[in-house]
Amino acid sequence: MKFANGTRNICGLVAPLSALKSDLGGPCGEFPDLVPLGKIARAWGFGLVQLLPVNDTGSQTSPYSALSAFALHPLYIRIRDLPEAKEPSAAANAALRAAADIDSEAGEGNGVAFEAIYARKIEALKALWNAAASVSAAVELDAWCKTRLWVKPYACFVELKRRNGGKAWWEWADHRNPEPGFAEFFWTDRDSASDCRFWAWLQMRAEGQFAEASRALADMAIDLMGDIPILMNADSADVWYRRGLFRTDRSAGAPPDMYSPSGQNWGFPLYDWDAHAAEGYSFWKERLVHADRFYSAYRIDHVLGFFRIWSLSNREEDGFMGSFVPEIPISWPDLAALGLSPERIRWLSRPHVPQAKIASALSESGLPVELDDPGSPASALFVRIDNEPLFLFRDEIGGGKDIGLVLKAWEKNSAGSPVSPGAVGRFADRARLFWRDRTLYEFAGGRFAPSWYFRDTTAWASLSGHEKSVLEALISLRRGESLSLWERSGRKILKELTEAVPMQACAEDLGAVPSCVPKVLSELKIPGLRVLRWHREYDRAGAPYIPFPEYPEDSVACPSVHDSTSLRQWWVEEADREALWAMAVTAAAADPGGWSDRNAPDMSNLGGADLPRFAPAELGPESVVFILEAMATARSKILALPIQDLLAMSPALREPNAKDERINIPGTTGGTNWRYRVRPTLEEIAADGALAERARRVSSKRNDRRD
Repeated sequence: MKFANGTRNICGLVAPLSALKSDLGGPCGEFPDLVPLGKIARAWGFGLVQLLPVNDTGSQTSPYSALSAFALHPLYIRIRDLPEAKEPSAAANAALRAAADIDSEAGEGNGVAFEAIYARKIEALKALWNAAASVSAAVELDAWCKTRLWVKPYACFVELKRRNGGKAWWEWADHRNPEPGFAEFFWTDRDSASDCRFWAWLQMRAEGQFAEASRALADMAIDLMGDIPILMNADSADVWYRRGLFRTDRSAGAPPDMYSPSGQNWGFPLYDWDAHAAEGYSFWKERLVHADRFYSAYRIDHVLGFFRIWSLSNREEDGFMGSFVPEIPISWPDLAALGLSPERIRWLSRPHVPQAKIASALSESGLPVELDDPGSPASALFVRIDNEPLFLFRDEIGGGKDIGLVLKAWEKNSAGSPVSPGAVGRFADRARLFWRDRTLYEFAGGRFAPSWYFRDTTAWASLSGHEKSVLEALISLRRGESLSLWERSGRKILKELTEAVPMQACAEDLGAVPSCVPKVLSELKIPGLRVLRWHREYDRAGAPYIPFPEYPEDSVACPSVHDSTSLRQWWVEEADREALWAMAVTAAAADPGGWSDRNAPDMSNLGGADLPRFAPAELGPESVVFILEAMATARSKILALPIQDLLAMSPALREPNAKDERINIPGTTGGTNWRYRVRPTLEEIAADGALAERARRVSSKRNDRRD
């Protein structure tokens, strides 16, 4: 095992690299900033630094929308540390001036002006490359590229994307479907060679800075944990050049739940796992071997995807109408064996929309109530069944996206008609509800899965008691068979990957987790994630929080994650404060060591009047310490604390407004998403002695524990 801290129960701090700020850095964090961050971790008694993904996403702010599974983001290169920038030349001086100009930019308030920084940085780096590229640099680059087979396709992809105005590869004028030898051809072509080598040179220098910082942390006995997103951006070098490993006809997402009633459609293609197996999972092994250059541990994002993933047609807009892959389907013969006729099967699997519902939707949306007029919006979507007051969607409608596109086309062609603003959008939303109203979803010819809420559909309500009973029994049987399939699939893939590198694997296993997932993770010694707010006994009344001593040893505990509110904001807006406070008091009573200084509740008279029995409405610095020390008593192997939650222990360094601590709001784009930046510099954090003392109190509860 490469994990420096072995079996010790340790504390770690979690941060997006872009959020860091230092006196020597620029308007966002850079690879060398990991060294002072590691020194802070060591001074606090922490043994781990965990990062969000640092892959190249171009100008996209989300670190989970990578252009490559391998390439690092040039945004994190420190220009002044490059060997080319240290040469006594006009080009080097110009690059340093450009870097200083970028560093001095105010950015978007206290956040990261991601797109502007990226554009300016690439411009400065390109000027340095054009002026400073030499024969020796070319020899170094060629030698480096020979051991990194991914870099030439990546460099060609990024250069072609630039030449096509940043468009996705399927919108390019040419080279949309490259032959296997295309990358070598484009790499050596006189008109593109230098431009391609620029992107490869960036990767060589980014890797050099990252590897140097990683070694510095290892020398401090600080483990560096990376984040490996399971899915790839459809517009990526890997999907473009290794198309056979992906299913680009489907999109990955998540089924409906209490937080997303329509499900989630992430827009990422699915893996063709049969193709990966035929290659010995070489793509994933290459990916992990590359990550092993920097990390001693890695977090597998959405580990459920190795067991099964929610699959959606590319013609769907949201995540409602999908099925799992892999899944044992319900077949046409299965349904016929239940006594269901072809007409009955069609009734169950295709929405039959009553005339009255369509008329009501048109009227309430502000559109003309004309159902059979060829020029009406209803006729654009629906076709009447014989002469009945019942309609089917037209055959050309294959999903929610089609509904929107067809109605937009109708609106454009009916520009002279008096239509109120938003009427077409309102009708499209109603039509999508009709689209979902089916008991069975036919995801491929003659293969069906139950719709997510099949018992709430119109067709289900029309079935006899016997029909419901036998169909539900068939659905239950196929789910049980699928569960066994998921277990075999997850075990096979994860075993291959965990044996490929010495890094310690950890898993993000949130969501509706099938019972086979924790079983396989335990077998393979992959710690899962336990987030305080969601680690609850959902099968009990009130869904009480699970006490810290009952957290599993093979787990990573944390108070919040990058997609959630911070500890402080959650406490005010959502938490069951009294239950949590009582749980923290119980943890203190069971393990009082280190809790008795003047800033902590008085534990000397447990049960007495001075015991803090009532939770505060907001978490002040002392209350944050109290909660984090309580979490430190968890049996989990790792306690991973977001840097926002740690800074909240300092009156001087915490954000004045807890809402400014949030990194991302899932399901939304733009705004402040992925632009979070730590307010104090790393130097200011290191100089805060009171914060260091409080952090050491938290870590001391971990460092003396053993598995």
